[in-house]
Amino acid sequence: MAHRAMPAAQSSAPPDRRLIAVGTISRHGGRTMTVRATEAGVTGTITSICPTCRLIFEACTCTGGAR
Repeated sequence: MAHRAMPAAQSSAPPDRRLIAVGTISRHGGRTMTVRATEAGVTGTITSICPTCRLIFEACTCTGGAR
């Protein structure tokens, strides 16, 4: 049985990568906080949730959403 030489592993640089966006969503009680970071900057929102229908107040149509 003849032994054949295996070619050496080719080393190559990994492709260039860059961060496009990173974000997080956290919920505490009746509030949801959303934060997103991109190359352009950081944005975020805090929304309150109706305790009756569990929708954000802007989308709530039940009487529990009255402020």
